[in-house]
Amino acid sequence: MAEDDTHGRPGRWRSGAESKQRILRTARELFGEHGYRATTVRAIAAAAEVDPAMVFYFFGTKQGLFGAAIEMSGAVPPAIESIFDGGLDTLGERVVRTLVENLDKSGRTPLVLLTRSAPTDARSEALLREFIDREITDRLAALLGTPDAALRAAMVNVQILGLTVARYIMRIEPIASSSVDELVDRFGPLVQHCLTGPRA
Repeated sequence: MAEDDTHGRPGRWRSGAESKQRILRTARELFGEHGYRATTVRAIAAAAEVDPAMVFYFFGTKQGLFGAAIEMSGAVPPAIESIFDGGLDTLGERVVRTLVENLDKSGRTPLVLLTRSAPTDARSEALLREFIDREITDRLAALLGTPDAALRAAMVNVQILGLTVARYIMRIEPIASSSVDELVDRFGPLVQHCLTGPRA
């Protein structure tokens, strides 16, 4: 019995690995063709000829599958969820901390996702923007629920884009060498003001 199990494992592993790669290939095709919002896990599973449960087993969530499809760090989807785990009064600090901590851990610059050389990369930028809009910007706006919520959420994007370019692309000092806590202390209130501060 033990011998049979031993011989069986490589086959099961190969089958699982093949299914995972087939899911990824299918996800890239469908995300590229229909976009992030319109592509469902069920549709990807059907096209890849697997059960939807297998997609969730390998990738956890639709976010996780999308991240894997465009080679985004697997830490990003859980990090996004951490932004929304807490009160509105500390949301600005969480946005900055989540951004900086995760980019500091990554060995890749934020622009890598937009400059990969794979054939599907012509749509990478649009897909990434759609993902950010749906999973961050739209959720921030919905959380605020104010008439100017969309503008406030967009202003947050301006703040974090500027910080990202200064620290990781242009390497502007002292931003590039500042600690996470320093940046949270400085930029957290700015982001918070964009979210909940009085209108000018």
